[in-house]
Amino acid sequence: MAGHREPIVKRWQGNPILTKQDVPYPVETVHNAGAVKHRGKYIMLFRSHLCNGRSIIGLAESEDGFRFAVRSKPFLIPSQDEPFASYEEYGVEDPRICAMDGEYLITYSAYSRYGVRIGIAKTWNFEHVERVSLITEADHRNVVIFPQKFSGRYVRLDRPHSNIAPWSIWVSYSPDLVHWGDSKVAIKPMPYHWDEMKIGPGATPIKTEKGWLNIYHGVFKTMDGAVYRLGAALHDLQDPSKVLSVADEWILQPEDPWEVTGYVHNVVFCCGAVPEDDGTIKVYWGGADTVMCAGTARIEDIVDLCLSNPRPPLC
Repeated sequence: MAGHREPIVKRWQGNPILTKQDVPYPVETVHNAGAVKHRGKYIMLFRSHLCNGRSIIGLAESEDGFRFAVRSKPFLIPSQDEPFASYEEYGVEDPRICAMDGEYLITYSAYSRYGVRIGIAKTWNFEHVERVSLITEADHRNVVIFPQKFSGRYVRLDRPHSNIAPWSIWVSYSPDLVHWGDSKVAIKPMPYHWDEMKIGPGATPIKTEKGWLNIYHGVFKTMDGAVYRLGAALHDLQDPSKVLSVADEWILQPEDPWEVTGYVHNVVFCCGAVPEDDGTIKVYWGGADTVMCAGTARIEDIVDLCLSNPRPPLC
């Protein structure tokens, strides 16, 4: 009899890597962190709920990618300056980090009484941060930017909300990071499938020989609530709106106690992954919207899963 499939993503034995006890200011959660390698150090920008239920973004640093120390002050809090203040009133959440042209572009969800929009900020050193623009109307979430331009334009994946169809992954283009358009749907949830309820892009896409690797989250509704898992897709190297393959199987699901039980039960949610020179990748995910976890995988294994057992991108 065949045994279980070896896990694609291998959890680090020291999980969770960050909890609220590791933060030197009062927070209730530590989760959904973007990640990048900067000057030899790993940087995580993580979301935390405050005791009033609203979110801010903190910063943690690590030499090895697993043992992180949190800075003494938050990295990004709701702005007091317009036009951002009105649209960040309820908090800033779920950052992604894109390294490009000597700087880091940070996309984040901005919550307010008007819904959720996406803001973009930039930094060169993770000491100072400058807001650029609000780049969507309500309601959008989960924006990731490809770390190179295509025909002189920036390209992003995002997830607009819809009451007509399941929430899907779209692709959009911009000449200047401010004005975006030429949008079209790229991947839709698949009916009666692990991602049938909704999907959204997770980590900043990673360039491989066989395509851009997109680690995304998919949601399945059960009698006991929703389950958030991670999946993978490949986008064409020259035209990222062209989806080459979507893996039929997930690559990570909630299993550890801190993923199964927490602020939101049964959640693994990825906003960041860091490729290494040896062909591996460090994957970071929020567990149950409460703690941060990490694991490793071979990039080749994720790519092979996409190509060997695909499902249609548009169902």
